[in-house]
Amino acid sequence: MAASVELGEQLSLLRKAAGLSMEALASQAGVSRMTVQRIEAGADVRLQTLQDLLRVLGLELMLVPTALRPELQSFIQGQGKLIGQPVGVEAPPSAVDRLRKRSQPGSS
Repeated sequence: MAASVELGEQLSLLRKAAGLSMEALASQAGVSRMTVQRIEAGADVRLQTLQDLLRVLGLELMLVPTALRPELQSFIQGQGKLIGQPVGVEAPPSAVDRLRKRSQPGSS
């Protein structure tokens, strides 16, 4: 139940940050206002319902290995900077960026 309560609290914060009422979020996600209210109160939620609500909020669900969660949270809270990087240094390129660069004509 603790995970459901935390999820409900996060959903409530995200909804309010988006300036949406429970009714507006529910309507745009295709669920009832009562469903949003129950989820925010800590009730269990179906995965599809959660995905629909998050879509309205401009978010998507992403599964992260438990062992990587602390590092990922630090990276996000550091606004994409690695701890110890000098000020002004951008985040390192992702694996996707490196692959794209390699596939461009003239790249080595």
